Amino acid sequence: MPAVSDLHVVLGASGAVGSSVVRVLASQGHRVRAVNRSGRVPALPGVEVHRGDITTSAGAKAACDGAQVVYHCAAPAYHRWVQEFPSLTDAVCQGAAAAGAKLVFADNLYMYGPVAGPMTEDMPYAARNPMGRVRAEMAEALLAAHLSGSLRVAIGRASDYYGPGGVNTSVGTTVFAAALDGKVARWSGRLDQPHTLSYLPDIAKGLVVLGTDGRADGQAWHLPAAPPLTGQQFLDLVFAELGRPGRTAALGRPMQRLIGLMNPTVRALGESWYQRDRPFVADASKFTRTFGPFVATPHADAIAATLDWYRANLTPGTAVS
Repeated sequence: MPAVSDLHVVLGASGAVGSSVVRVLASQGHRVRAVNRSGRVPALPGVEVHRGDITTSAGAKAACDGAQVVYHCAAPAYHRWVQEFPSLTDAVCQGAAAAGAKLVFADNLYMYGPVAGPMTEDMPYAARNPMGRVRAEMAEALLAAHLSGSLRVAIGRASDYYGPGGVNTSVGTTVFAAALDGKVARWSGRLDQPHTLSYLPDIAKGLVVLGTDGRADGQAWHLPAAPPLTGQQFLDLVFAELGRPGRTAALGRPMQRLIGLMNPTVRALGESWYQRDRPFVADASKFTRTFGPFVATPHADAIAATLDWYRANLTPGTAVS
């Protein structure tokens, strides 16, 4: 049945993106249902917690029941995207459609493949690697569902993220936890290439704009972020915030291959190494032209908040040297 209340359902609510979306929605006074497998999410006013398995149609329908907007922030493990992401997203679509809800999909930039110049939403989906293709196929299916009238859809795309709660990311423990532990802060890829980096609270604010504005419907949008930095510039800002010099290094392709023999997540990075050995820059001007100015958090402020979170939540020795 069509949704009749201001209920915003966040799937994957214990993840980095999902938990950020929950906080933004709660801060704006929306009714929120936070959904994950464990039923454990930070307690916030106005937030209902739902424990459920959204990999099945029945579980997704129960999670989305009564929703006005559903935010699909759930994802399988990085190295399991190809095997598990399409069926998960299909179940989520069934749940959102049964509720008569709008679906906002938290996406990334893998579908474009290697590019020359800043990425825009009108670029072809040229990825040939399996992880890029599965992202492309899911986006195509979602937009086709919108075009057919079976489901309202908006897609928000972000680059590599960091921020409070951002652990399972290439700009996570190997940078922030390592820097705090006095170990080598390692950047995945070349240190001299510009790279768009998305701050988690900014991603969440952008997704909520898409969820609450009908102009977003039926399209993909690049979410605003602070200006791109090289890896070295980013690492320098981390140690500037710490107020001391630190050791930095690049994780190059040979080391990635070696570590990947034992670590499937690191191994999967090899498919998209073109994101790490040349400029990787997203253009979000379509978003700001449509919805108005968006003040992205400056990297220095975002890094300070991220370090504060790591200090409070991670024990010494978490980082790998």
